[in-house]
Amino acid sequence: MTKRILHVVTNVSHYDDPSHSTGLWLSELVHAWDVFEERGFEQTIVSPQGGFAPLEPRSLKFPSYDKAAKSWHTNPSRMALLEKTASPESINPADFDAIYFTGGHAVMYDFPDSEGLQKITRDIWEQGGIVSSVCHGYCGLLNTRLSDGSLLVEGRKVTGFAWQEEVLARVDKLVPYNVEEEMKRRGALYEKALLPFVPYAIADGKLVTGQNPASAKVTAEKIAALL
Repeated sequence: MTKRILHVVTNVSHYDDPSHSTGLWLSELVHAWDVFEERGFEQTIVSPQGGFAPLEPRSLKFPSYDKAAKSWHTNPSRMALLEKTASPESINPADFDAIYFTGGHAVMYDFPDSEGLQKITRDIWEQGGIVSSVCHGYCGLLNTRLSDGSLLVEGRKVTGFAWQEEVLARVDKLVPYNVEEEMKRRGALYEKALLPFVPYAIADGKLVTGQNPASAKVTAEKIAALL
């Protein structure tokens, strides 16, 4: 059976301050996509609203704009996948073995309260599938409750972009909240690498999370190993 992955991307293009652009951190999609493609997995992209997914300008610069990201960005058929993403209501969770939330600061705005994404995530989890995220993608896991009313992340090990990394990236004054703190408030067992911006990913059973942009590949490899 071919394994099927559902990637989640943002529809948001700026912070609260519209003069500061944001969007999908491209390498976080591409590095995982390449890992899954090598294994012959089927892949679909969904966003909270469906349709266009803007790119984070900073993800199109060194060091994130590497060979893999560049080859996607310059390939019209790849970029077309981000022009017309699926909407949550068009997705049947039973069709997927794993959901993978990509990052970029934009997701802080449209991932946490998307009921469509929460339903998909809950259904995939409860049918035995993998729930995963990288970097800010874990914003998409903040408010997801299971059928018994409990938060999916409560009591489980989770990593994602650290507050220290927000400060070092000089966006701590722009972001709408401290997601590391919000995760801890929900009872998640938050972990991070000793050093900022190095690859770090953890699997707590079927919950797989990566800390930052450098962690997309290792996160995807952990997902693929579980599948």
